[in-house]
Amino acid sequence: MAKVSIFFVGFMLLHCCVAMNEAKYVKYKDPKQPLNVRIKDLMDRMTLEEKIGQMTQIERKVASAETMKKYYIGSVLSGGGSVPKPQASAYDWIEMVNDFQKGSLSTRLGIPMIYGIDAVHGNNNVYNATIFPHNVGLGATRDPKLVRKIGAATALEVRATGIQYAFAPCIAVCRDPRWGRCYESYSEDHKIVQAMTEIIPGLQGEIPANSPKGVPFVSGKRKVIASAKHYVGDGGTTKGINENNTVISRHGLLSIHMPAYYNAIIKGVSTVMVSYSSWNGEKMHANHDLITNFLKNTLHFRGFVISDWQGIDRITTPPDANYTYSIYAGINAGIDMVMVPLNFTDFIDGLTSLVKSNAIPMSRINDAVRRILRVKFVMGLFENPLADHSLVHQLGSKKHRKLAREAVRKSLVLLKNGENPNQPLLPLPKRASKILVAGSHANNLGYQCGGWTIEWQGVTGNNVTKGTTILSAIKNAVHKDTEVVYEENPDMDYVKSNNFSYAIVVVGEKPYAETDGDSLNLTISAPGPETINNVCGQVKCVTVIISGRPVVLQPYVDKIEALVAAWLPGTEGNGVTDVLFGDHGFTGKLPRTWFRTVDQLPMNVGDIHYDPLFPFGFGLETKPYKAN
Repeated sequence: MAKVSIFFVGFMLLHCCVAMNEAKYVKYKDPKQPLNVRIKDLMDRMTLEEKIGQMTQIERKVASAETMKKYYIGSVLSGGGSVPKPQASAYDWIEMVNDFQKGSLSTRLGIPMIYGIDAVHGNNNVYNATIFPHNVGLGATRDPKLVRKIGAATALEVRATGIQYAFAPCIAVCRDPRWGRCYESYSEDHKIVQAMTEIIPGLQGEIPANSPKGVPFVSGKRKVIASAKHYVGDGGTTKGINENNTVISRHGLLSIHMPAYYNAIIKGVSTVMVSYSSWNGEKMHANHDLITNFLKNTLHFRGFVISDWQGIDRITTPPDANYTYSIYAGINAGIDMVMVPLNFTDFIDGLTSLVKSNAIPMSRINDAVRRILRVKFVMGLFENPLADHSLVHQLGSKKHRKLAREAVRKSLVLLKNGENPNQPLLPLPKRASKILVAGSHANNLGYQCGGWTIEWQGVTGNNVTKGTTILSAIKNAVHKDTEVVYEENPDMDYVKSNNFSYAIVVVGEKPYAETDGDSLNLTISAPGPETINNVCGQVKCVTVIISGRPVVLQPYVDKIEALVAAWLPGTEGNGVTDVLFGDHGFTGKLPRTWFRTVDQLPMNVGDIHYDPLFPFGFGLETKPYKAN
């Protein structure tokens, strides 16, 4: 009898263990299950509260593990300059991101969150990251393969900090340099912008040959989610005013501002970020026709659509005048994830109420969540939700800095080289008795990098991150017997009396981002014009312009013997001296028309009235000078 009881108890225990194991098995956690099976299985288990949580992106300052768990938050971001602590290391970033992630994983369904950051020219919020040239400079390279390598390097440096999502690339077609985001645009010509979407497979990985059009793709732990932005027409606003109105026909919108999105979607871009701007008076964040009918239905985009920072708030004028309406208009237009990013309980409560009152159909919520989960499953986030330290060494690595240096030298455009073609000033001799380096931008790493570097608006000085200033690069490049004198803004008498062999003047714009960069005059920052006049009238001089766009140069061109557009080159100043001193030749070509006066703007290649100082595509070339 006892034997029978023992057998029976054992049998029951075994049966219970099997039942428990069967209960533990869920399809959505099984990577061997087809993608759509996993999505459906998970969605069938989700409550409305959990679904709306997935649609919510919040700023790290208002995030915590407890918040992630309580509200089922789908995504966290760092705004420009939002960091765990000043000069935070990769380890600090990983610890923070993993802490938020553990909160997400502790929820009933354990859906991992994604962390996003504006990695727009390298992982630019992070101390010691490699800062690549801004997009306008990359457009001057005309080198999509190089841009793809930069995407791959950026992905590694983003992953090095535990982050999985880069708000890049900006595929705006800037049609007016008065726009404060023009440096984020590769070119005024959509064909160049289209070519540069090659950064997407660099960031995300090469999409499989048999992948259906429009389906997002991220190939594992060394790649990141990309975001094509800002959909659509952000670069075409009146007078270049940021977040303003793009007045253009549908044909013009589709032929100038839309083409790069076709390329991005074919290459498997995972997300599309909507533009603050309007098209013919209608806010893009509320444009159902372009977001749902065109992007999702006509172009078959299967990733998720994300708003910009407080993007739905700005549907109304003034912003946040009627937040309930903004939620209604934005979600019904087809936005899937909202970058709230601060008052997230207002968003969650507002959206919940709108769904329960049937103002927003459940089908719209399900479409949004299905798209968000698709990206999370495709990228392997459920299998590898937590970051480890295996990529920490990639941050600011020698290999990436070497790549950035190559990008700098290929991005520089030589606009003038001597008064006489038979007597070029460049390349400069490395051996000279005494040379002058002048200008506000020669010894300022922050100015050299521009906006979206460490802080949203950029920074000034040399202690902001690790890199090489142009002055340091010059000292590294010249012969050991060459005396290098640096004087930021010398007067005329000083220049005359010092018998310099030649001078290098480095001036330009101070850093800015977005609306703060909007400019109606496009002048070189003071005292740049004075420096040019004081130096270039007295000694042979090459002037290097550090700017995010063409600036007013016509008054100074005759005084300047050699003129170089260096854009916003980033941390690797040695790339500038590589071409100034002839170790490599100049090859860059203007990605933008260089105007004579701002009265001509907007003026783009192909316009009927086209009378530039330097035309689109212009760029003198030099041969490497090895005997220097």
